[in-house]
Amino acid sequence: MSVKKHSNTSRSASYTNKRKKRRNTIILSIMIPIMIIILGIAVYAAKLYATAQKTIDDSYHELDRTKEVEVDPIKETTSILIMGIDDTEDRNLGSSRTDSLIYLTIDPNNHEVNMVSIPRDTYTPIMYQGQYYNEDKINAAYSKGEEQATIETVEELLDVPVHYYVTFNFDAFLKIIDALGGIEMDVPITFSEQNSDGEMNQITLEEGYQTLNGEEALALARTRKIDNDVKRGERQQLLIEAIVKKALSVGSITKYTDVIEAVGSNMRTDLTFNEMLGIAQTGLEGSYAFNSYTFEWTDFMLNGASMVELYPDSVDFVSHRFRVALGLDSIDERDAEGYEFETNGITNYAY
Repeated sequence: MSVKKHSNTSRSASYTNKRKKRRNTIILSIMIPIMIIILGIAVYAAKLYATAQKTIDDSYHELDRTKEVEVDPIKETTSILIMGIDDTEDRNLGSSRTDSLIYLTIDPNNHEVNMVSIPRDTYTPIMYQGQYYNEDKINAAYSKGEEQATIETVEELLDVPVHYYVTFNFDAFLKIIDALGGIEMDVPITFSEQNSDGEMNQITLEEGYQTLNGEEALALARTRKIDNDVKRGERQQLLIEAIVKKALSVGSITKYTDVIEAVGSNMRTDLTFNEMLGIAQTGLEGSYAFNSYTFEWTDFMLNGASMVELYPDSVDFVSHRFRVALGLDSIDERDAEGYEFETNGITNYAY
């Protein structure tokens, strides 16, 4: 087995080419906790409140988990696993694999969100109902036991609890932007990209500042024709900022019903409406700071398939930081020793 080391901000050209056609639902997953907070701003309108409650209630899906969750997300730091599903073929939440995984913690007292993206090709033990099945890409856990297997697999990998989950399908990103009436973005160059159905060169964007609909925003988020993966990540953060600004604008308040319906019809979660509302209302008390962690990793081939191996020390460091956030670990020498890694591996941004 030959491996090639990657930094936490770039990937090899060969690896990038193999993944070129995969949908980039990572922006969808990063957007979800932000949208939950934003939704609290208009929740006092009676019609919106009723619509939101029905939508979230319809999306509620409790899992048969052996460990009961004993945390109050309104008062205590809570962990949530965000699962992005690319369901191009059947358009439902029973898709065979996850396209993106985001583990995050929300601290309502210090108004801080910690997030880490788990590469979909991460080679790791697959767990389900407390049993080890095999080692495979982490996105294969969903095909074994959907959310429950994915949660157990992530808990095993990171040595952290998953208190709640939220699963979104691929349509949510498009529908939220369209429900808001589009977002304003500065497109750096003229280019053509595939649409959400994978049809090549269906979306053409001209250079310049303009309003983008959902399909156009997705094309800008996912394209690799403009620059490299590092710049693409920065571009996706600009897209998130644009979504947040549009959602917070006065002219968008009347569109929240459509936004909630777009999210709810493409979501499954074990968070109740009151829990979501409580989290959202904490955002009214002060803005949240977002800390984004990344892993150091290598890629390798196994039986003709490309796999990702996360470096153990990187996993240990990220796990420790989340355990500190959850009050499970104390700050120790690893935090001082990990300072160089932390400053290179964490991007801080606040809204």
